[in-house]
Amino acid sequence: MNSRTGDTEFRIGDLLNNTFRIEAILGSGGTSEVFRARNEISGRLVALKVLKAEFADKEDFLVLMKREEEMRDIRHHAVVGYSENHRTADGHVYLVMDYVDGPSLEDKMKAGGMPPEELLIVGRRVAEGLQAAHERRIVHRDLSPDNIILKNGDPAAAVIIDFGIAKDANPGAKTIVGTEFAGKFSYAAPEQFGGMADARTDIYALGMTLLATFRGKSPRLGGSLIEMLEVKKQAVDLTDVPQPFAGLLARMLDPSPAARFQSCQEILDEIDRITGVAPAKGSKSGAGSLPPGLLGLPSSEPAPRSNEKPEPPKKNKPAKAKPEPKGKRSLLPGLLAVLLLVALGAGGWFFYSTQIASRLPLADPFVLTAERGEIGGPVLNGTVPTQEMLDSLVQRATRQNGSQNLSLARGDISEGWPTAVASVLNAVDALNSYNLRVDGNSITISGHTTDAGVNESLQQFLRTASLPDGMQLSGQIDFIPPILPVAEVQAIVETASDCGALQLISPPGGGYGIDDTIEIAGTLSGPEARQDLFDLLSSVAEGRDISITTELLNPALCVIEGQLPNLPSQGIEVALEFGATGNPNPSGEFFVGENPVIDVVLPASLQDGYLYVSIIDVTGSVFHLLPNVARPDNSVANLRNGQSGAVPIRVAYPRSEAASDKIAFLVDDSLLGKSKVLVLHSATPIFDTFRPISESAEGYAEALKQVNSGGGVTIDALDSRLLTLSVPG
Repeated sequence: MNSRTGDTEFRIGDLLNNTFRIEAILGSGGTSEVFRARNEISGRLVALKVLKAEFADKEDFLVLMKREEEMRDIRHHAVVGYSENHRTADGHVYLVMDYVDGPSLEDKMKAGGMPPEELLIVGRRVAEGLQAAHERRIVHRDLSPDNIILKNGDPAAAVIIDFGIAKDANPGAKTIVGTEFAGKFSYAAPEQFGGMADARTDIYALGMTLLATFRGKSPRLGGSLIEMLEVKKQAVDLTDVPQPFAGLLARMLDPSPAARFQSCQEILDEIDRITGVAPAKGSKSGAGSLPPGLLGLPSSEPAPRSNEKPEPPKKNKPAKAKPEPKGKRSLLPGLLAVLLLVALGAGGWFFYSTQIASRLPLADPFVLTAERGEIGGPVLNGTVPTQEMLDSLVQRATRQNGSQNLSLARGDISEGWPTAVASVLNAVDALNSYNLRVDGNSITISGHTTDAGVNESLQQFLRTASLPDGMQLSGQIDFIPPILPVAEVQAIVETASDCGALQLISPPGGGYGIDDTIEIAGTLSGPEARQDLFDLLSSVAEGRDISITTELLNPALCVIEGQLPNLPSQGIEVALEFGATGNPNPSGEFFVGENPVIDVVLPASLQDGYLYVSIIDVTGSVFHLLPNVARPDNSVANLRNGQSGAVPIRVAYPRSEAASDKIAFLVDDSLLGKSKVLVLHSATPIFDTFRPISESAEGYAEALKQVNSGGGVTIDALDSRLLTLSVPG
C-alpha cells in the first residue's frame, strides 16, 4: 500500500530508532495507526501500532498502550506476539507486534462469507486464544471480524491481532471509549452496554463474528441507539444457519450471560462433540480440521433461537384441584380481602408466608445473580422471595443505572435469606466490580478493588459476617492497586527534598504498575529525612517496592548543595591518606586524633581553567583549601607546573608539614559526623576577591547564589568526596 499524504504519523521509508524501516500503512483509527515495518538488523517483518501525536503525552492512552504491551506474557499461537513499547526522539510512542500476513475475517465476509466447516475450525482456534487470555484475567472486549487474521489464508491458523480497547475515540467510527462502553456495537454483548465484561462477553462477540462471516454481512441492528439496544435484548434469528453450526451459535449468542457458554473450554468441548473429533492426547480440544462435508447440507431440523434452552426432565406433579363453580368464585375476592385485614392485625407475616407466598411458583434451584463491571450499573437476574425485596432491588438497579430481570418465587431457603442477601449486596457495592451468585442458601462473591481500605473491610466481612442459620458466604476479593501517576510521586519527592534536588530514576512513561519499583536518588539532610521520604512514598505505593539511594549530609552541607545545580563531573579524584603514616584511606573514615591528608588528582584531560576546593564540616563551617589568602594561585595550568598526565595537588597536609601556606588539621570530637570535600571547576575565576580561609556555610551559599544569578561566570563541573569523622569503637 502507498502512504497517504498528510494524514499519517510516519511515511514509507522512515527509519524509527535506527531499527524499524516503514514499508506500508496497514490501517488507521481515531487514536492510532498500524504500519508494516522491517527490522533492519534481523530482517524480520513486524507490525507497529503507533499512538497518534496528540495522544502521546496523555497518561490514560499511555496506560492503555502499556497494558496492551503486557499481552506479551501470553504465548499462544492464536494470539499475536507482542514485544514492547518504544518512544522516538520526537515523542512518538509505538508498540511492536508480530506481523501476520493473510486475509481478515472481514475480508472473507466482504467476499461473500465462509462455510460452516471452515468457521468451526476458526472458532476452535480463536476460542483457544481467548481461553489463554481469560486464564490471565484479560478480556478482549472488542472482538470482531477485522481483528482476526487467517495467517496465509488458513482457517486453522487464525490469529487475534488486537487486544486494544481504545482503538478509536471518534463516535462516528463505531468504536466507543467512554464511561459506559468499549467495543463495536454490532458484535458487542448486551451486557457490555451496561459496562459488564467478562469471558462470556468475548464468547458472544466470537459467536457474532462467526455468524457475520457465515452470512457475508455485518449484523443489522436498526437505525437508532434505542432500536439497537432492543435488538440486542432479543434472541438472534438463526433460521438461515444449518445445524449443528446453528446450535453452537445459539449457545454463544444467548442475550443472558448466564445461559451462554460460561467458558471457552465449553465451546471447545461442544465443537469436539459436533465434529466427532476426539481431543488429542494431552490437549484440551480436538484437532484443527473437520471431516469433509460435515456441515455441507442444510439441516431439516429448525434452528433454535438463542434463548431456547433444553427442557429439564419432567417431574411428577400433584394433580390440580378442580376449579370452583362460577357462581361461587365471585365471593372469593371479598372474602380474601377481609381475611387479609384480619391476618395483618394478628400476625400478617405468618399469613403471607403460609398463604400468599405458598401460591408463588416454586424455583428449584433458587438462584439470584448480580454483576457489575468497572463501568455501568449492576445487572440483576433471578428470583426473590418477597415483593418488598423485589421492589428494593428494582430501585437499586434504577438508582445505579443498571438493569434487572427479577421475579417472585418460593424455594427451599432460609427465613433470613432477604436480610442476608441485602447485607452482602450493600457490602460489595464498594468494589470496582463484582459478581455475586446466590444459589439456595449459599452466597458466593468475587470482585476486585483498587482501594486498600475497601479491600481490608471486605476481607474482614468475608471472615466475620454473621448470617442467618443455614446461610453460607464464601468468595474471593482481589486487590489490584491502580496505576500510580509519576506526577504524584514527583510531587512527594519535591516536597521531601531538603538537601538539593532528588531525582526519580527511570520513571515509567505510563505510570507505576504494581510490579514497578519507585527509585529515588540524590542527597538528604539525615536519616530522619530519609525515613520521612520513605513514609510518604509508602502511603501511595500500595505494595510497590521502594528504593532510596541517597547520601545523608549534615544541614550545613545541605545549605551548599541547594545552591549547586546538577553539574557534571570533570573526573577529578579526591584521594585521602593518614597523615601519621602516609598510607591511603580508601574508606574515608577518620577517628578522633587522626590527621586527614587530602590530594586532588587532576585527570590528564584537564589542562586549563580554575579549581576551587573547600571542606564543609558538621559545625556549619567552610574551610577554603584552594584558593585562599595564603595560597592564592588556583590556575590549573600553574598547578600542573608543566606536568602531563594525572597530577595530584595536595590541599591538606600532614601535621608535620604544617605552615602558613600549608593547611593541616586534626579530628576532634566537635567534628563528628560527615564532612564533604567540594571541588568546583570553572573556565574563568568565580570570585573577584579571595574568600576567607574559614566562613559559614550560609555565607558561602549566598556567594554561590550570587554567582549563579549573575550570569557572567559559569561553574561547569563538580566533584566531591565524603569524609566520616568518628570515635573509635
